[in-house]
Amino acid sequence: MENVIFQSESLRVEIEPFEIPWLKIFTVTPHKEFSECSLDLRIEIIQMLDVIEKEMIGFFNPDKINIASFGNYVPKVHFHIQARFKNDSYFPEPTWGKKMRDSDLKLDMNSFYEKLSYKLESYKLTNQIN
Repeated sequence: MENVIFQSESLRVEIEPFEIPWLKIFTVTPHKEFSECSLDLRIEIIQMLDVIEKEMIGFFNPDKINIASFGNYVPKVHFHIQARFKNDSYFPEPTWGKKMRDSDLKLDMNSFYEKLSYKLESYKLTNQIN
C-alpha cells in the first residue's frame, strides 16, 4: 500500500510502516512550528487527529492512543498518531525506545488504512477540508 493515504490542499496523511497502526499528519506548506499555522489550519489538524484517533479506537480497540508532535529530525509541523497495545514490542516505552519483547500482534492494517482513507475522503467532502 502506498504510504500517502490522504491528501488535501493543506494536509497529507502518511503511513509509518511498523507493527502497530502509526500515521503521520503533515502540513503541505512548510511551517516549522504549530503556532505558525493559521487558525483554520490548526483547527483542521485537530479535526484530522480526532477523526483518526476515533477510527483507530473503533477498529483496533487499543490500550492507548499516542499522539505526538516533535520535529528534531524533520523540522516541520507534523503529528504522529499510534494505536498502542500492552503486548506490542515496545509498550510501555515509546516506539523509538527500548524494545521490551517480541510481539505476536496480528492486526489487519491494510483493511484499516483502506477504511480510513475512504473515511478521510468522505470527511473532506462533508466538512470542506481543503
